[in-house]
Amino acid sequence: MRILILASIPKSLSNFRGALIETLVASGHDVHVGAPSIYGDRATCAWLTARGVSYHEVPLSRTNLNVVDDLRSLLALYRLMRKIGPDLVLAYTIKPVIWGMIAAKLRRVPKRVALITGLGYAFVGEARGKRAMIRLLASKLYKIALRCASLVFFQNPDDRDDFRKWAILPADLKVLLVNGSGVDTATFAVAPMPHRPPLRFLLIARLLWDKGIREYVQAARVTREAHPEAEFHLVGPIDTNPEAISETEVRSWEDAGILIWHGAQSDVRSLIGAAHVYVLPSYREGTPRSVLEAMSMGRPIITSHAPGCRETVIDGVNGFLVPVREAEPLALAMQRFIREPHLVKQFGDASRRIAEEKYDVHKVNAVIIEALDL
Repeated sequence: MRILILASIPKSLSNFRGALIETLVASGHDVHVGAPSIYGDRATCAWLTARGVSYHEVPLSRTNLNVVDDLRSLLALYRLMRKIGPDLVLAYTIKPVIWGMIAAKLRRVPKRVALITGLGYAFVGEARGKRAMIRLLASKLYKIALRCASLVFFQNPDDRDDFRKWAILPADLKVLLVNGSGVDTATFAVAPMPHRPPLRFLLIARLLWDKGIREYVQAARVTREAHPEAEFHLVGPIDTNPEAISETEVRSWEDAGILIWHGAQSDVRSLIGAAHVYVLPSYREGTPRSVLEAMSMGRPIITSHAPGCRETVIDGVNGFLVPVREAEPLALAMQRFIREPHLVKQFGDASRRIAEEKYDVHKVNAVIIEALDL
């Protein structure tokens, strides 16, 4: 079978879909991928070439709202599908899903599959001003696109239920849940806990307010007043999203001694291994991959009681769930690990067990492949 996978970021093909792509190739399928600016990502191109995967550049803007550009994207995807002749198109993230499903339907691709990996900027926070306009447009486009799909995967039940509530999902569309993108538990092997003190907290995310970084900084400030030896680390790139945090702002936190920023990192395993507790107080996720990676490496988790996040933590077993957008409960959860250090190892061991049982990438991909009838 000839398969086309569409993404909005080239490196996500190896980082998030790598195991799936390898399984499809090993099963004898002819795999093609498409993403914007992929020719400029030499590492991803080399990874794909080594596995016999054909790659194609497609003009998809992740954040830009421009009718002309989006119509060009649709036309380019249609032409690519006419050239390749795929039997199945699998698309993930908003722009590839919307324009990929419509193009696949127009091109009469037999299997048209959307993977909803999270709802993003448009659906997080109050629908006011620009966000309200984007949410309305995204909802209408999603509704059109998913009428063109033959199957849709969601990574958490809240996203699925909200799409139903907003009348985006056609009643006759096949819908399945999967446990996120999964995590390679061998690559993200258990790392020994670093010696205490100090206790080190870590957050890995694109630098967006919606990731709960404001609350992380506020909680770190409060916690350091009581426990000045504690360390707070932040990893992630500056983003072009409307909710992006400026580099000036991040540098000011560093200058104030609140946290240490490591910028963007291609391999976060050493940083997870150097931390004791992983924190992600995000406002909404599909299923946060960084949390799964930290769990797989045996780290306890503090995350928000938000869609996509709350599924990863059994409160009081492998971490703590805290209210969304509230810094004080987050600080209290951090301080509990400082006061009760035995919980770090206890909860970390539980995280690893949950990662193996529920989020192992091979188990997640087996569900996807079975549903695709491959």
